[in-house]
Parts: sequence; structure tokens; C-alpha cells
Amino acid sequence: MRANRLRLGASLCAALALPAVCTQAQRGTAQGTPQAQGWAVRASLSHPSAKLYNTAKQKLLDGTQIFTYTISRLDVRLYCEVAQHYDYIWFEMQHSTMSYRDVEEMIAACPRPIATPVIRVPDEFESSIQKATDIGALGIVVPTVDTVEKAMAAAKFARYPPQGRRSMGAGQAGSIWGVNGVNYRETINDNMLVIVQIETPVGVANAYDIAMVPGVDVLLGSNGDMTNFSGLQPEHPEYQAYFTKIHDATLKAGKFLGAVTATYAKPGAPGVGRADFADWRLFYNGPSFDGYQPPRPGPRR
Repeated sequence: MRANRLRLGASLCAALALPAVCTQAQRGTAQGTPQAQGWAVRASLSHPSAKLYNTAKQKLLDGTQIFTYTISRLDVRLYCEVAQHYDYIWFEMQHSTMSYRDVEEMIAACPRPIATPVIRVPDEFESSIQKATDIGALGIVVPTVDTVEKAMAAAKFARYPPQGRRSMGAGQAGSIWGVNGVNYRETINDNMLVIVQIETPVGVANAYDIAMVPGVDVLLGSNGDMTNFSGLQPEHPEYQAYFTKIHDATLKAGKFLGAVTATYAKPGAPGVGRADFADWRLFYNGPSFDGYQPPRPGPRR
């Protein structure tokens, strides 16, 4: 099994053209040297000493836990307000009828806020990821990643060559982020954040191989759908073991670890918190970084 994984890792390195990451990964595997969480993400950067304009990714590299606010319908005023108080904004396009045009309008209305704009796309297809990146998202979330192939597609279409195969288009992303002397085309690969969701027992079984895909930055354990797909409740020992496997696979591969529930950021009993809470870094929703309380959702009009 270990030999098969090493061969798989070598083939992924060749396919995605990330030799620096792969060399360090193979060296770390051979020597068994413990490294800080996200070491492979840092090694993948073309300019590791440069400060990122993707502030959420920079915070992860700095060792900070980050939280988000979710937007699932067009509301420019709400976006511009909450984007000043959270680490990143999660634009929900898997479980909403919001359009790319809606998200494009919000990103354009308040360019370069404190919060990083991240879109959960409905799938790993080039057409979905291309639109998300062209309108200015600095991160994508790909749901229900069970296989290496799906993770490879997410990483590949999110970045320009030579690391990926994102096509150049005429979207607004360059005008949003390519300001003050910044060359968007030359810097966006480092600033892109690729998050894949592990939501099923099959995804858990493949978590290490998924985490080893170059260009994947975060594995996000999805608490609600893990219950949905496994039939287990959060306090069940087997359910907890799923998240321990995600934890171990992610850290071993040098990527960042996330969970849907923000309670994993705190210690607590199984089904509430985690004993390894300090290792979980990226969360869906959760508190603002300055104590801000968002407005209560109003009725749909």
C-alpha cells in the first residue's frame, strides 16, 4: 500500500508539474520529519516570502484559525458590510439559485475587502471553476470529493499554467486584484486557495491520496453530510474516527485542515468539540474576528 501511494504521488507530481512540492513531500516521507501544518502549501508557492493578497490563505500560513460568513443570494449591502468582519466570505453556489452574475456584482461592488471571496462551486468542472475565478474569487470549494481524479480537476482548473490549465479570459478578476503594481497573471497561482470537501466514508478512505494532490490546499471535513452519507451521529465513535482519519491524512500530506462546524475549533466532548481542536484551521461560518454580530436574515422578497 505504501509503495502504491508513493507511485501515485510521483504520477501526480508529473501530471501537475509541481516538482518543488513533490521533492519536499518525498523527502519528508522518507525522513519522517514532522513539519508545521501546511508545509506543502508553503513549498508550492513561487514566491514564498511575498505577502499574499489572499488574506485568508496568508492567515492559514501564519498559523491562524479562520472563519467565514455565508452568502447565498444577491445582497450587495450585506456583502460589503460583513466582508469587513470575517476572514473570508463563502458564496454558496451548490445549494442556492444564486448566479455567477450575482456574485460578480457583489465582488465588484466592494473590491479587495478584508474578507477573501471564496465560492463553493457546484462541481469540479472547468466551466464552473473558470467562471468563479474569472469574476474574482480567490478561492474555490469543491463539494463531495471522493476521488483523486476529482481533486486533480479542482486543482488543475483553478490555476494558470504551468501549475494548472486555467484558460485566460476577459473577466473582472484582473481589474480587481491586479492593482497598485500587482501583476494578476503572475501572482494569482500563489494566491488561489483550493478547498476540497470530504463528505463521505469513501472520501475518508481516500483522504490521504486526495490530500497528496498538488494544488489542493485544504481538506474540509463536512460534518453534516458525513452524518447524511454514513448514517452515523456526530457522537458515534466511528464518525469521530472518520474525522481523525481526515486529520491525520491532511497533516501528513502537509495541507491545511478544516471542518464545517466551528465547534471543532474548541475542546469538547465527541459530537461537540475535539481534543485536537488546535489542529483545525478553516471553518464554515463561526465568529467574526472583531466581535461583530451580523444582521438577522430578513424575509425573501
